[in-house]
Order: sequence, then C-alpha cells, then structure tokens
Amino acid sequence: MNRVEKPWGYELHWANTDRYVGKLIHVNAGHALSLQYHNQKDETIFLWSGRMMFEIMEGEKLVAREMKPGESVHITPKTVHRMTAVDDCDIFEVSTPELHDVVRLEDRYGRTDPAEQ
Repeated sequence: MNRVEKPWGYELHWANTDRYVGKLIHVNAGHALSLQYHNQKDETIFLWSGRMMFEIMEGEKLVAREMKPGESVHITPKTVHRMTAVDDCDIFEVSTPELHDVVRLEDRYGRTDPAEQ
C-alpha cells in the first residue's frame, strides 16, 4: 500500500493496475481538494465516514450538497467537482488509472502540479 501525503490529509493507494485504481482518501475537517475536473479519468467516490460538502457542476451552476456516510457519486470526465470535509472524512475512490489527469480551477494550497492533487 502506498501512502501519499497531501496538504489536506493523505491518500492510501490500495489498488493500482493498468485498468483501475483504488484509493482511501482521508480529508481533515475544514480542508478541501481542488475545484477540478479530469479529461479522461472516470471515478466513483463512496463516503465511508464523516460528513463532506460535495460540489459538482450542473449545467452552468456549481451545486453543493452535504454527503453522509454510505452515499456515493459517479464523476464522469470533464465534470467540475470539489470535496470539502465538514468532519474528518474517509472516502473510497475507485477510478480509471489516469492519476495525473487533474485540471485545477481553484486550489487553497497554491498547487499547480497535477501530481499534487
């Protein structure tokens, strides 16, 4: 298992093949991932613990909703989205293998390199 430290928490990569990737994403309360989209990556997230605000572009509007444990979302390529932890959150993500396919629109931590997702 590969642990990747992030400014908002960390990721545990528990599966990484040429066809799919599985991650446990831990986001510390009050922190957020980038407002971002992916050109190729297709992902599904499952909130395991905590509460988070999930933002997703619907038409021309960014819509936010609170997610609770047990809820999931499928995020298709080109869909603008962001996750913000209300409480400490553990999120399972299963995706296609394009780990560096991140286009950041906003980032609290000043990151521009996709590897820093």
